[in-house]
Amino acid sequence: MQEGTLARAKREDEKAQRAVLALVLFEHPDHRTIPDLARELNAAEDFMAGDAVERAIRDLVGVGLLRCERGRVLPTEAALHFDRLAL
Repeated sequence: MQEGTLARAKREDEKAQRAVLALVLFEHPDHRTIPDLARELNAAEDFMAGDAVERAIRDLVGVGLLRCERGRVLPTEAALHFDRLAL
């Protein structure tokens, strides 16, 4: 039972990461703050609580796809390059 719960939580975290990264890349070169992203994604995605957005941003920063600068969330060069490849 616990394994199913952990797998579901991982899928939800990955879904949140995809949504955050997609929005940040779509909005580039404009940039949003963490609260802006949380508001936009909470309005668009019923499942996503504010902490899910914050976790997604933290995890994406950790793997080098996003960076936070002066309160704004920006894609890294690696994320932009991957996006241009359109895989």
